[in-house]
Amino acid sequence: MAYIKGNERHDTCFLCDAGSADPSEDEKNLVVARGERCFVILNLFPYNTGHLMVAPYRHVGELEDLTPDETTEIWSWTTKAVAAHRATTQPHGFNIGINLGQVAGAGVPGHFHLHVVPRWGGDTNFMPVTGDTKVLPEMLAETYRTLAPVLRGS
Repeated sequence: MAYIKGNERHDTCFLCDAGSADPSEDEKNLVVARGERCFVILNLFPYNTGHLMVAPYRHVGELEDLTPDETTEIWSWTTKAVAAHRATTQPHGFNIGINLGQVAGAGVPGHFHLHVVPRWGGDTNFMPVTGDTKVLPEMLAETYRTLAPVLRGS
């Protein structure tokens, strides 16, 4: 709720900050994997357990402004993220999506990112409706320790 209410807004682009940080800080920054042009990061305010985002290092907001190499790498990491989840968390399905523009739900409209959200049957319940909260069965640090080694190939 802190994010939704606006209490957790950043003065800088958190995707740029995480992508440009020293790789030794990846766990602290929730960066689970790095490529040449793009990286994979856990969503700090997930819709569901294991919610990942794939983003270019470059601060670019529009789909059509991505280079062909960035586009290829984003889809490659998306495929790897799905495979990593299938191998570790065994979801029943996925929501994979892009929100372009603030009115479309983009929380960071200036920095393109693609969402990979694993889904399980029955993963939604009454809590978001009655309690204004989402119940997540796993802490981000545990999700990080599960997915990072698989995505990094180690």
